[in-house]
Formats: sequence, structure tokens, C-alpha cells
Amino acid sequence: MKHLTCHLDFISPYGYLAFEHLPQALEGLSYSVVYRPVLLGALLKHHGQLGPAEIPAKRSWTYRHVLWLGHAHGIPIQMPATHPYNPLPHLRLALATSADGDISRYVAETLFREVWRSGGEPGDPARLAALSATLRPQRDPGGEAVKAELKANTDAAIARGVFGVPAFEVDDRLFWGFDGLAMLRAYLHGEPWFDGPDWDAADQRPSMLLRSKS
Repeated sequence: MKHLTCHLDFISPYGYLAFEHLPQALEGLSYSVVYRPVLLGALLKHHGQLGPAEIPAKRSWTYRHVLWLGHAHGIPIQMPATHPYNPLPHLRLALATSADGDISRYVAETLFREVWRSGGEPGDPARLAALSATLRPQRDPGGEAVKAELKANTDAAIARGVFGVPAFEVDDRLFWGFDGLAMLRAYLHGEPWFDGPDWDAADQRPSMLLRSKS
């Protein structure tokens, strides 16, 4: 059995789609998954990136693309009333339901579906209160321990090379994005390609873009 870590942030529509599609994508394989909330904004800032929704032309494409992917894969999806939004209340609520930095699939599902199926305003206090009543957190979502845990999760993900969500970590390898699920399945299925030179050698060449400015 392979053990996967799914790094996620509820703000990501691709994270939602990948979460919903994961059981189907890996059907028949032996694996376990832990779901680990991280702050996407901090990942992007660390790597000097903008999120897709922060680039106007890409924002338009991203929203159309995720709605199409939901349609094409039979995954219900409805854009929230506001996006991007502040995901911290959802992330902290999720972490407050557990004691070890990981959350259950039920908690992840409840939060993802609230954001990506309801069409509501994610930051609405009444909606957040209803979510809290449903999930019954063990700890104070606004407490310092939960805040520190989210930062620790995010810092650890950065140290492992995570640059975006969803990111699936297995055997010290990272698979990124909804469209990376097919590649993840191939690896878990024992595809020989992953033991060949291409995986390790793919990024081992000079880059003109990465040279330091003089």
C-alpha cells in the first residue's frame, strides 16, 4: 500500500476537482491518503508567483476551464459568489477538527463542497457559523495553536518543494494538479517509466531564465 499526502487549500477549484475525482482516478489501487491544509497564498509568495485569479486574462480562462472540467467529469461545481476570497477561516476550521495537522476526508469534503457547490459567499459569517456547527471543531479555529499549525504545514510543504495545490506527495515524489492524477495513477500502478532516466533528468539542464542577473 502506498501512502499519499494531499496538500490542499479550499480556495483552489482544481483542488476541489482533484479531491472529488481522486477515488475514481485511483480506483483498484491500494493506497491511503492524508489530507493536509496549507495556505496557497504563502506558497505562491514564497515562489514569487501570482495565482491564476490574480491575472485578469488567466482568471477568465481558469473559471471557464474549471466549469468545463466539472461538466466533462460529472463533478458538480458552481462558482462561489466571490473569488478569490480569504480562505483562512476555512483552513483554520478544518485544522481545528483534528489534533495532528491533518484532516479527515469528511471534513475536507464538507468544506470543499460548501465553497464549490453552494454558489454562496465563502466569507459570510452565518455560513461559517453553520459550518462550524456541522464540523464541531475540537479546538478554537482562531487560537494560536491552530494558526501555528497551518503555518507549520505550509512551511513543511515549501521545504518539500510544493509550489501549488493540489499537490500529492508519495515516496518523496510530487504530483501536481487535477491533470496530474493520471500520472499519479501510473506511478502507483508501477509504470516502469518512473524508474527510467526521464523523471530524474527532466530538469537537469541549464536554464537561461534561472541565471542570476549581473
